[in-house]
Amino acid sequence: MKKAELFFSALRVPVDYFMLVLSGVLAFYLRKTEAIQGLRPILYDFSIREYLQILLVVAAFFVVVFAAEGLYSIQSHRGKLMEIYRVARALTIGFMVIVLALFFEPDWFSSRFVILIGAVTGVVSVSLARVMLRVFQTYLLVHKGIGVRRLFLIGKNDFTESFKVAIKKNPSLGYVLVENQEEINFKRIDLLRKQGKIDEIVESNPNINKKDLFYLKDYCIQNRITFKYIPTFMQTSNFKLEMFLGEPLIEIKNTSLEGWGKILKRSFDITGALVGISLFGPLMLVVAIITWIDSGFPAIYFNRRVNHKGGEFDLYKVRYMKKEYSHGKQFSEAHNRKALKFLDDLIKKRSIKKGPLYKIKDDPRKTKFGTFIEKYSIDELPQFFNVLKGNMSLVGPRPHQPMEVEKYKDYQKRVLTIKPGITGMAQISGRSDLSFDKEVKLDIYYIENWSLWKDLQIIYKTIPTLLSKRKN
Repeated sequence: MKKAELFFSALRVPVDYFMLVLSGVLAFYLRKTEAIQGLRPILYDFSIREYLQILLVVAAFFVVVFAAEGLYSIQSHRGKLMEIYRVARALTIGFMVIVLALFFEPDWFSSRFVILIGAVTGVVSVSLARVMLRVFQTYLLVHKGIGVRRLFLIGKNDFTESFKVAIKKNPSLGYVLVENQEEINFKRIDLLRKQGKIDEIVESNPNINKKDLFYLKDYCIQNRITFKYIPTFMQTSNFKLEMFLGEPLIEIKNTSLEGWGKILKRSFDITGALVGISLFGPLMLVVAIITWIDSGFPAIYFNRRVNHKGGEFDLYKVRYMKKEYSHGKQFSEAHNRKALKFLDDLIKKRSIKKGPLYKIKDDPRKTKFGTFIEKYSIDELPQFFNVLKGNMSLVGPRPHQPMEVEKYKDYQKRVLTIKPGITGMAQISGRSDLSFDKEVKLDIYYIENWSLWKDLQIIYKTIPTLLSKRKN
């Protein structure tokens, strides 16, 4: 562990404590201003000295709550918004405990205004102090090299290439690549360690045998080198440990989107769909009218997709193709056969994607207006109605056509275990330019690590992604 990381992690404790005390004092004196007293007179009789005696204890209590909420974890890579959210959540939990305690013992302190203002100023002051500390730490890291972690990568694949690109583009991550080798080279690693050039090893080669992997793990532990590795499928799956007849049983869990998770996500989807329809309803109407004027009916067409139960449903889209090349239940069987035959020929001649999915370069089926709305994903706005109906979610794996799903490999069918989404991990990580294997890996990660906070993050990151054009 780098000394700089330990120092800044430890420094957050007294800084948080000081900012909490400062917030409490500010709330106390704000209550005494004439403007506030004019609204409601002061009913308590506390001197600042008596108040401080309580405040110092309460601030210490909040530091304990912060610690329980993981706000002092070392080497945290949380973003600024996530940091503010975690601070607000911890303070909310702490203030709920205080309010509950005062309900039973109102004589301790009776000013609800001071408590409320203390909560608000606490969130602002602690968050501001933490952001300033983060900025200062990042400055030392990037410009002075203080706290930089020297990294040794094992494996040469998509992950290691992405890792190298990420640390090169984002020096604030705090990594400097020392070396990247495909296999474990113990002699080279030991030489670099003796030269003081390795702080962390990341292993991502799935073909390395377990004996070497265990030896490398022990070597890193003995020499105080941080060791991380990309686990196998069985190791990455969510699991639940329970005892049965005195023996441990491990249940492999697909996702936390079960039970209350399913209820919460559906409630979030309904709310989000209603908001989306309210916001984009006028735009959908205008785009549908322009499509009708440009190339006739239907302006909205139904495209068959595979759902999370293996069945099919109608995906709503604004038609961006010429009518003669569109296919769906709104068209006759003869029309659909002709359109699908043309599509099959196009895939063979012009598809620039490998695997189950296709992507046609310079697609001749698009109208001029359709090219524009498809490039900015405006054609997908009607899918808010799919979400409202319940056959899609706001966030999830993208739904694919039956002809594409038929070509899935067995492990790729994992993405069919939850509802498809309007947006998802793939959409914020490269949109249609990702290979299908990468898309599946991202979707499986989402399935295994779902949370409402993750859904909010993906939706937030989708907005700038949509504003950038897709590649042809």
